[in-house]
Amino acid sequence: MKYIKSIKRIVFVSIVLMLIGFVFRGPVYRKIVAYKSLAERPNYSIKNTNLINYIEANVPKKDTLQIEEIIRVSLKITSRKLRFTASNNYSDPNKLIRSKTANCIGYASFFSSVCNYLFKKYDQNNWVAKPKVGLIYLFGENVHLHFDSPFLKDHDFVTIENTFTKQSFAVDPSVNDYLFIDFIETF
Repeated sequence: MKYIKSIKRIVFVSIVLMLIGFVFRGPVYRKIVAYKSLAERPNYSIKNTNLINYIEANVPKKDTLQIEEIIRVSLKITSRKLRFTASNNYSDPNKLIRSKTANCIGYASFFSSVCNYLFKKYDQNNWVAKPKVGLIYLFGENVHLHFDSPFLKDHDFVTIENTFTKQSFAVDPSVNDYLFIDFIETF
């Protein structure tokens, strides 16, 4: 009987800890994981009519959106349209709309293009999303040093910056697709 009571207590505590971890996953992730930019990737303009129609069909029917809303809508559009693949694929979002699979480079490129499209749509012309190639640090340690695979030599994410005020945000669209974490920390 005492054994069953101990197991119930362990299960209960485990469930509570998992719920707390799920609810606070964003702040916890930002405390233990940071990204360092090494270089900027090319930024693409959206020209594909199917992609434009897809974006327009998935934005809120509002006259204005705030910056953080635009970022979250862009993350949602990216997550709904793309599936992650470890294979090489397009990075041009005008082609990704057809292939629908991307690695972290394609995710960052697609997200930044959607975000920039929405900045223009909602007259947020001082803002620009830029795809970046960089490194991920876990507890201050470069995680890429622990992998031999060329696929894991770096990782792509996106910075969103106000060119006038220099206020900035950063997101990792591929991590968002799996962990539902919107903003990340950079240094």
